Amino acid sequence: MSEPETLMLSPNGWVPNNPALPVLLYRRAVPAGDPDEIEETLRRNGWRPDWRDGVYPYHHYHSTAHEALACSSGDAELMLAGEDGRPMRIEAGDLLVLPAGTGHCRIRASDDFLLVGAYPQGQDWDVCRTEADSATLARIAAVPLPTGDPIDGPEGSLMQLWRKHA
Repeated sequence: MSEPETLMLSPNGWVPNNPALPVLLYRRAVPAGDPDEIEETLRRNGWRPDWRDGVYPYHHYHSTAHEALACSSGDAELMLAGEDGRPMRIEAGDLLVLPAGTGHCRIRASDDFLLVGAYPQGQDWDVCRTEADSATLARIAAVPLPTGDPIDGPEGSLMQLWRKHA
């Protein structure tokens, strides 16, 4: 079973972050250089791969879905939690799971940086770039927990950690 680093984030300016669920960072958890194999692992564990690309270069969050960012190649510096938030470096083989409401932005990336972005089955993402109003906060709170950890499935660390906080 993969043990992730955890990070609890508080609201930061206009970015709500998630008051109940920690960000999870799994180091060297996915096969570097093989986005097809990464997608298969995610699918097998109840996460729907949706795109291959990088991270937007502007601060944003999703109010309708949790997001898994699996790094296939390269490396990048991201800013989590909004402006003046928490910098985080990710590299090939890392998987970052952002609970709904978590602010994120690309600060810099290598030329070969490639992510596979995935969402729990049944969750569709939006892009929010303004302060969360009460309806947005209610949407974030209502996003259901996934049915499995993106790496280790129903018995994985995400399930144990997020159930404990939910």
